[in-house]
Amino acid sequence: MTDSRPAASHTTLGTAFVLLWCTGYIAGKLMVAHAAPMTALVWRFGVAGLVFAGLALIARAPWGSARSVLHSAVTGVLMLALQFGGVYLALSWDASAGVAALVIGTMPMVVAVLAVAGGDERLAPVQWAGLVLGMAGVALVVADRIDGTTGWAAWLALLAGLAGISFGTVYQKRHASQGDLRAGLAVQNLAATAVLLPGALWLEGFRFAHASGFYLPMLWTVVVNSLGGFALLFVLIRRGAATRVAALFFLMPPVTALFGSWTLGEHLTALKLGGFALAAVGVWLVTRPTPHAVR
Repeated sequence: MTDSRPAASHTTLGTAFVLLWCTGYIAGKLMVAHAAPMTALVWRFGVAGLVFAGLALIARAPWGSARSVLHSAVTGVLMLALQFGGVYLALSWDASAGVAALVIGTMPMVVAVLAVAGGDERLAPVQWAGLVLGMAGVALVVADRIDGTTGWAAWLALLAGLAGISFGTVYQKRHASQGDLRAGLAVQNLAATAVLLPGALWLEGFRFAHASGFYLPMLWTVVVNSLGGFALLFVLIRRGAATRVAALFFLMPPVTALFGSWTLGEHLTALKLGGFALAAVGVWLVTRPTPHAVR
């Protein structure tokens, strides 16, 4: 089935999504410097969930059947609680940003394998080539940040995060992408909050600093990343194949590196720029229209 929407609209939404999503890595790094990881996520997802619920109630949006609410809750546990919980825990256990970016950056390949194995999509050879190029681009961007000091616990946490975002993307495309955006995201965020809250209370003592260094980046992750970024992701998954949407994540490490050079004074190298170009080519090959892809 051919999508009647112009390709330019998908490109615009994808570009906006990547830019908004990448700011979350900078804000998250600042936030966990002033709060325990699960506590920081409870703040983020809890506030975002209440805002989305308020918007849904004001608009009298339909919440759907009990089954659709359950599907949204499962999506939230996978894509929010498991993904971000794994990443934030790994970073708090001294995993480098490069290792985290490399592990999560393999997500498009995992999603492609899951989507093809589940019979949801068929990929042309050129799209598989694009996935390989995208992974190579990510590896070049983060190569200078990978070290041998990452412990096994951090690796397991990152793999859990990778499983969360990968299975969550496929699950949402199959089961939770057709309902009202506000209601769906309210359920997703509140479900993630409920799963993370016991750990934040019992393991971390709900520890965070009453300071602007915590509140300002926390509000940024809520307004820009959760309200803006996840709303765009919801729309993109609804409109496109899971693999095409996932391929955008190849651009996350390169764009985050650019943001880091502007905001944190991190150095850009020719290797990073080459990786950026390679990842961009990979994304283009995966996301360009092809008659072999099943939508």
